[in-house]
Amino acid sequence: MAELTSLQNIGAEIEKKLRSIGICSAEDLLRTGSKEAFFRLKMRFPNVCLVHLYALQGAIDDMEYNRLPEEVKNELKQFSDSLK
Repeated sequence: MAELTSLQNIGAEIEKKLRSIGICSAEDLLRTGSKEAFFRLKMRFPNVCLVHLYALQGAIDDMEYNRLPEEVKNELKQFSDSLK
């Protein structure tokens, strides 16, 4: 199993948070998906923000989160807004 920090956008702090919600490897994150992982993070850490969701998606797509296509960012923002 690959370490979470082997993925783009995943540093020590977000790795620690992901582990606390049961996502302990890169494969776990890929299987869970960015939206479900973000939802779980939001329930445990209410202060996580949209950038966390972008970072998770970027990690899954193997790209820097600020390079995500606009349509993907818009879809993720709608999802994030729906949790408020």
